[in-house]
Amino acid sequence: MTTVALAVTDGMLHFEMSLAMEVFGSDLRHMADPWYRLVLCGPRPVRVGRFRLEPEQGLDFLPRAHTVIVPGWADTGAEPPGDLVDAVRAAHQAGARVVSLCTGAYVLAAAGLLDGLRATTHWAHADDLATRHPRVTVDPDVLYVDNGTVLTSAGKAAAMDLCLHLVRLDHGSAVANTLARRLVVPPHREGGQAQFVTTPLPPPDNHPLAGLFPWALERLDQPLTVEDLARQARMSSRHLTRHFRAVTGTTPLQWLHTQRLGRAQALLETTDDTVDSIASATGMGTATTLRRHFQRTVGVPPDTYRRTFRTRTAPRLAG
Repeated sequence: MTTVALAVTDGMLHFEMSLAMEVFGSDLRHMADPWYRLVLCGPRPVRVGRFRLEPEQGLDFLPRAHTVIVPGWADTGAEPPGDLVDAVRAAHQAGARVVSLCTGAYVLAAAGLLDGLRATTHWAHADDLATRHPRVTVDPDVLYVDNGTVLTSAGKAAAMDLCLHLVRLDHGSAVANTLARRLVVPPHREGGQAQFVTTPLPPPDNHPLAGLFPWALERLDQPLTVEDLARQARMSSRHLTRHFRAVTGTTPLQWLHTQRLGRAQALLETTDDTVDSIASATGMGTATTLRRHFQRTVGVPPDTYRRTFRTRTAPRLAG
């Protein structure tokens, strides 16, 4: 029940791999005894970034483990190594709990373990994973997904969230919280919490809306309408909507809504302003409205978001 196999091959992402090694490979028997026995498994000596690793066991060890963890790897444009895919599939068939961190989801998808299931990966690769594996329901807006014996995480810090989730499942919340304090990370973030991805503006270009975006961003506190935007862009509302979809992939009002929430996120991170003040500054009207839309889109209330991303000293905006 304590054996964790870390499946590695050339090109694995060292950050996600290191997280798993820190959580499951450290001697933490003072927290829970027995702790985990981490076994590094690979087909041969592998290169991970600038480092060379010597696996303890071959990939044929994976079916003997209770939990198999597949870190992400860099070359997502290529198909995952066949021997790794076969070994992960065999481990799952043998009853192992199989976990992917970040782009390790490509391996699980190639093994068929995600077919018909909801899964996640780093938001930047979500569309590609969904296109290449249409039988997988890829959710780019969560930190991790627990399907029982198959679990997937988003990238970077979300990989730690999933590792702590596994500890919580195996040893309880008290142990997981103690470990989180040791690692100086938040003790618990729900898997359904959003990945907190900033929505960028379209790149500067000579498209017809290039001058409209900065104009609108300076007036997010005002009740802008499609007609206001069309008037500023000197085009009809119909033409404006068509250009918006071509440039941003969404409608003018949805774009405004996204930018207002993005501004609210920035203010929560960097100022001491109240939620009421931020609602007014972002054109959301009232704190109740901001909280409703923020919870629906980001996945947590504004106050929780602020506690998560808060800097130690935040300036209060004038006025």
